[in-house]
Amino acid sequence: MAKSLFIVLAVWLAACGGRNADNYVPKPKGFNRIDLPPHRYQPLTEAHPYAFEYSRQARILPDTFRGAQPHWIFINYPAFKASVQLTYHPVQNSEKRLAGMIADSYKLAAMHNEKAYAFKEEVIQLPSGLKADVLSITGEVPSQLQFFTTDTTTHFLRGALYFNTATRNDSLAPVIDYVRKDVLHLLKTLRWK
Repeated sequence: MAKSLFIVLAVWLAACGGRNADNYVPKPKGFNRIDLPPHRYQPLTEAHPYAFEYSRQARILPDTFRGAQPHWIFINYPAFKASVQLTYHPVQNSEKRLAGMIADSYKLAAMHNEKAYAFKEEVIQLPSGLKADVLSITGEVPSQLQFFTTDTTTHFLRGALYFNTATRNDSLAPVIDYVRKDVLHLLKTLRWK
């Protein structure tokens, strides 16, 4: 018994003896690997006043939040724990109503000012002749990508990307870029009904 205790103690001392606190070097911080599938799209088949193509990695879910209106949906990415919430409003040929919806879009994006350290706004010309405003928000914010588009008389569509995870946004950057490409495809294929 004493001999085996001595061997265990000798092995332990030999293992620990070569390490010195002065030689310790911390390992660099690592990030989870995220394997992203190729972009493939399918048409929206649900009855809404808009149509577009969306990712085959996503599924369409109704917006069930209190206050949700008809034609509000989520484009849900289960593998990424992410969703793009789409809210639709009829413009009703009212300049005042349209101005209010655009102001609300900017106000919702500005709610991230406290934690955001960069905003980038792009106005994208769509194949339909319409334009879309795309807002990229950098920082530890709940929504890193927001957008809206309108025909100015009848339709207004706003979208925002949300993640259902506490993972830091720098770790989510590849997924944010992936969904951004899908959002741009959605906007380029958008048709009003």
